[in-house]
Amino acid sequence: MIHFISDLHLSFDKPKITHHFTHYLQTQARQAKAVYILGDLFDAWVGDDDFTSPNGHIRRELKKLTDSGVEVYLQRGNRDFLISERFARGTGVTLLDDYAIIELEGEKTLLTHGDLLCSDDIAYQAFRSKSRTLEWQQNVLSKPLWQRLLFARWYRIRSFFHKQQKSHYVMDVNQMTVEKVMQQHGCTRLIHGHTHRPALHKFNLNGQKAQRFALSDWNNNGGEVLSFGAKNE
Repeated sequence: MIHFISDLHLSFDKPKITHHFTHYLQTQARQAKAVYILGDLFDAWVGDDDFTSPNGHIRRELKKLTDSGVEVYLQRGNRDFLISERFARGTGVTLLDDYAIIELEGEKTLLTHGDLLCSDDIAYQAFRSKSRTLEWQQNVLSKPLWQRLLFARWYRIRSFFHKQQKSHYVMDVNQMTVEKVMQQHGCTRLIHGHTHRPALHKFNLNGQKAQRFALSDWNNNGGEVLSFGAKNE
């Protein structure tokens, strides 16, 4: 089976989600051929040198899973885009680009975190462009760890209040952007997270049947896993 999950937002103040994810890695994930984590595994990531809880624990559990033979792929989200090669080497996961194409049950399938599809959120897209530059990231990563942790906490609070002022329409994907991206990559199936609005959307794309799977975020009750293979869930 192939598993897809996203938006766990693991952090020190969300121990129940860490518990559920650890249980998943030790049980259900062991039955999969591959696990794809489509962004925002962590609620914030301030650099690969951060081993504060629960980061160190999650790294060890991911390494156990990859050592067992399960392939783990990770796309970076809007909260953890600073994850880089040190994390990948230490855990055995493979980092994916913002858009990745895989063959899934004989169909080309496009994977992405989902934030790039929310093209109506102009303010966020402007920040995203700036924060993905080498200059911006080097400036952030040059700061002491304690300072980066404080900044991340401030940013999460700021992001929370900003979201309260935005409409649900602005924070959702733009269907025209979805179709444009799928056409550019030659795919009729898309899997993404980010919106926290789990659903299967069916539509026509250039006369072909197309699908968009929006993954669920995780909470204190656990999280959903989208599976393809011998047993679909």
